[in-house]
Amino acid sequence: MATMHVELVSIEKSLWSGEATAVFARTTEGQLGILPGHIPLLGALAPGFAVRIDREDGEPLSVAVHGGFLSVGRKGVSVLAEQAELADDIDAGRARDALNRNDGDDSEQNAARNRARARLRAVGEEV
Repeated sequence: MATMHVELVSIEKSLWSGEATAVFARTTEGQLGILPGHIPLLGALAPGFAVRIDREDGEPLSVAVHGGFLSVGRKGVSVLAEQAELADDIDAGRARDALNRNDGDDSEQNAARNRARARLRAVGEEV
């Protein structure tokens, strides 16, 4: 099966690098599925969504991504996040509490809701 090189980095650190068969992400323009050989593109990641990387070994990697970009080029895919959390590092109960607690309309509460939604989606919960 064909693969492509994928880099997942946040401002703080590199979270994952390796070969993958597909990358799925929601950009501000809509949902994208990236396969090897995809045309080059640059998209802003939509708030409140997770990124899924289907690794070469068949094990999917789900990541809550908070801000950033997805870049597809000849050498592969780069997910450049302001903040990112691997699903294995997320406490779903805490994320659910944060979603329920931040129900106002100001920008800070909206950002907190989007972070909670991304975390819940990364661990596979419906939001």
